[in-house]
Amino acid sequence: MEFSGFDWDSGNLEKCRKHDIPTEVIESLFERAVAILPDEDHSQIEQRFRAVGRTTEGQAVFVVFTLRRCGEDILIRPISARYMHKREVRSYEEENPDI
Repeated sequence: MEFSGFDWDSGNLEKCRKHDIPTEVIESLFERAVAILPDEDHSQIEQRFRAVGRTTEGQAVFVVFTLRRCGEDILIRPISARYMHKREVRSYEEENPDI
């Protein structure tokens, strides 16, 4: 997925901080291998995606995001982010063996 940067404002910053995930961690997640899946249950107004990846320290992170166009640029707009629990990671890996 190609993008030019991130779209942050007080709305999505507060929601992501609620789960104690710094913006730097969320942004760095997209610099590494990350699984991106559609989030069809929450895509009524705009297309949303789910990203699952690991931080440089190996923690599994779950991010819901959408893409926004700003002129010629495509920006990732995180909507929500949180660290995954071990049980969630295990379940996710079992349900998605090809990822």
